[in-house]
Amino acid sequence: MRIDLHCHSTASDGTDTPAELVRNAAAAGLDVVALTDHDTTRGYGAAIAALPVGLTLVTGAELSCRIGGVSMHMLAYLFDPEEPALLAERELVRDDRVPRARGMVARLQTLGVPVTWEQVARIAGDGSVGRPHVATALVELGVVRSVDDAFTEDWLADGGRAYVEKHETDPFEAIRLVKGAGGVTVFAHPGASKRGHTVPESAIAEMAAAGLDGIEVDHMDHDEDTRVRLRGLAKELGLLTTGSSDYHGSRKTVALGEYTTDPEVYGEITRRATGAFPVPGAGGI
Repeated sequence: MRIDLHCHSTASDGTDTPAELVRNAAAAGLDVVALTDHDTTRGYGAAIAALPVGLTLVTGAELSCRIGGVSMHMLAYLFDPEEPALLAERELVRDDRVPRARGMVARLQTLGVPVTWEQVARIAGDGSVGRPHVATALVELGVVRSVDDAFTEDWLADGGRAYVEKHETDPFEAIRLVKGAGGVTVFAHPGASKRGHTVPESAIAEMAAAGLDGIEVDHMDHDEDTRVRLRGLAKELGLLTTGSSDYHGSRKTVALGEYTTDPEVYGEITRRATGAFPVPGAGGI
């Protein structure tokens, strides 16, 4: 089985619609794909409706968190999307995205960049607006060559010249809320140091004690040494290890299925979840 447990659609900051994402996942030879848009579940319906035979969809989300002044992302799988407490927290995070993005546009303008809110809003479309949309605007204007190049201290990285903070959930609260909604939690790309400061291993150990299920190890932002270190940490803490593309369509160069999750780990995730179940493809529309 080929299993990719971290993908984004136009419901947040990907460039594939949810329907295109599942069709492209099937074309890429995947057996299982997870839809994990940022702080939203809006893409579920369209993805399920278009799901091809032979492809299974894992519903999820990537939750924006912060600990000790460091931003981090928590992948949540197979939770009940209507559970009130988790739903309220996701809405709180989403509601802060527009004023945050407007703030980044304003800071860029003071730095002499001719970006406008209208440009960023056009790029975001119906998605949950975020830094990748602002980064795409910088690419369009020729300020940087790629979206990744915008995530530096010169521009949009944590603490960068145009960075603006937003409401982010305490990860221990995120673990509690996801568990309360019957879901499973995996710390996304914990060693992605090129994105900014990373969470110390001592904090990951505390999260594991609080119920964290796993960490994402095989990821484009982890070099081989980082993967070896994270596998050792996961073994020490009794955490599951996942692998995934963090696919964003044309916004990033990584391909669907470029990194994958072991079928036994996927099976354990589905066994632990009680809020929702993987959806088998029925032919799509």
